[in-house]
Amino acid sequence: MFKPTRDQARQFLIDAWSKYRAGEPLSGLEQIAVGLIARHPEYHAMLENPACRVDRDFPPERGETNPFLHLSLHLAVAEQLAIDQPPGIKAQFERLRDSRRDEHAALHAVLECLGETLWQAQRTGTPLDAAVYLDCLSRQK
Repeated sequence: MFKPTRDQARQFLIDAWSKYRAGEPLSGLEQIAVGLIARHPEYHAMLENPACRVDRDFPPERGETNPFLHLSLHLAVAEQLAIDQPPGIKAQFERLRDSRRDEHAALHAVLECLGETLWQAQRTGTPLDAAVYLDCLSRQK
């Protein structure tokens, strides 16, 4: 299994957006990434900046959102929805999309739960708990 470093994952997003803007062919994963980046115009200038540093930190205590983390979570959720893993996530997403009448808002609700579940797993040093993840989603309106 491919496990990119933080910097490699960030460079992948930068390169995919650059290839898209240059009209170059994209791999399947790059196409998904570009579709997600297109939904986030607030990140375009950063990704298009040749001085964009992949090693930059985005401390939340300074109120900064990490665009690379946000887009990477989007990619993870896209994969989870494509294969319904953990089982039931697709149904939860569809419920949220229908209730919110906004696919992107529903995706952000899923991202919030994934981020919270990942944070708990990191804090406790345990694997991601699918039941906790799905429970979080079930509480979203």
